[in-house]
Amino acid sequence: MQKTNNVKRISGRANDELRQIALIPNYYNYGDGSCFVKFGNTHIICAATIEEKTPLFLRNTRTGWISAEYGILPCSCSDRTDREAAKGKQSGRTQEIQRLIGRSLRSVVDLSILGERQIKIDCDAIQADGGTRTASITGAYIALYIACQKLLKKGKMERNPIKSHVVAVSCGIVNDAVLLDLNYAEDSKAEVDSNFIMSDDKIIEIQSCGEQRPFSEDEFFQLLNYAKKARKELIEKQKIALRLQ
Repeated sequence: MQKTNNVKRISGRANDELRQIALIPNYYNYGDGSCFVKFGNTHIICAATIEEKTPLFLRNTRTGWISAEYGILPCSCSDRTDREAAKGKQSGRTQEIQRLIGRSLRSVVDLSILGERQIKIDCDAIQADGGTRTASITGAYIALYIACQKLLKKGKMERNPIKSHVVAVSCGIVNDAVLLDLNYAEDSKAEVDSNFIMSDDKIIEIQSCGEQRPFSEDEFFQLLNYAKKARKELIEKQKIALRLQ
């Protein structure tokens, strides 16, 4: 396998080192589950809301649903971003990210156990420094888990419908070096950009593209190995957060 180059990162991190991660459960007083997520200087608030109804296409199917909404606050970046509500429509990027969050969570949930109800996940980036979608997925799992525990305590489900953890992390190639968990400065000049969404022991989704050049199979497997290393660390942090909630 090709050996990755070593580069001096702005943060001083090793190539395969995550940023400082914080997962703070029950961040909100309201809602049915929440988590404040920090991946370095990327900060996301994730919240879950239980609705005792399903989308129309699932009525009378005895099956539930999980959906997600994603947003980025105007002053979360160095340059102000206009509110999408003011424009009258969501951007394609926003729609793509919230669909990714929703299907990532649904992939590890037995929706038949959830019953005819929907859990809506809101992910709002209050500070963005790269990797907002991966941080959102990692924190959304915490909010979802807390909401399911609430349903269990109320006797509305016979068992927990969640079958596995879900974590996500970004990887990329910058100056021919494979790097884990890119911040914005690294991501903005990456030759290759990837996002890995993973369960306990399987892959849920991989988004990977050569933005400035094609990449080799060896480079891809190095990206994957870094992501798998991060998975172990992130799942352990989720477990700690859920023990504290």
